[in-house]
Amino acid sequence: MLRIRNLDAGYGKLRVLKNISLHVNGGEIVAMIGANGAGKTTLLYTIAGVVRPSAGNLEFHGQDCRRLAARNIVENGCSLVPEGRQVFATLSVEENLILGGVVLKKREGKAAVCKELDHQYELFPVLRERNQQLAGTLSGGEQQMLAMARALMSRPQLVMMDEPSTGLAPLIVKNIFQVIVRLREEGNTVLLVEQNARAALRIADRGYVLETGKIILQGPAEDLLANRDVQRAYLGREKIE
Repeated sequence: MLRIRNLDAGYGKLRVLKNISLHVNGGEIVAMIGANGAGKTTLLYTIAGVVRPSAGNLEFHGQDCRRLAARNIVENGCSLVPEGRQVFATLSVEENLILGGVVLKKREGKAAVCKELDHQYELFPVLRERNQQLAGTLSGGEQQMLAMARALMSRPQLVMMDEPSTGLAPLIVKNIFQVIVRLREEGNTVLLVEQNARAALRIADRGYVLETGKIILQGPAEDLLANRDVQRAYLGREKIE
């Protein structure tokens, strides 16, 4: 589905990503872990069309996406749940979701948007309860759910999530990760950037470790969980079960 080869990207003269190669297959959860400043968000922004690569190849379903605008990336079936939620604070929950469905409306019509809205309310019941509430008045966990639902309103084939657990209570984090697993069960594909490396690898099929703009390790999630270097650098002192 997504294939990246020898990708370089950054901001002006600052080279953040260095010779990145990775792939994401349909129907899997792929975790991207690494320390702050490793380049994880830059990688997602590059895939999403926000940052332009300076070298290498970036293909989505075999199409060269290096020069596509961000809106075209979404139209092609790839959406991003940004770090920090970035909901439209002065709009209601439902208005945020309807904005997320603009691409779907253009492609399949208003009825499809209404159907997808119901599906998102089923995935995130609290959003139905709060549907007329201003997004800026929601709790942090509710805003994260809204950001996820808004991205899913376009019915993407690949949804990228940037640090969905940041700043949330453990119970909310558990619920968020349960939804991510359900997305895979429904046939979706997820590229998950997550500071909580242990939680991410426990639900992922495969994973990559990014360090100072370079991929230094990759493999099945269970292998990364068992890797002593990964444990020492990213998983803390908890014993791997």
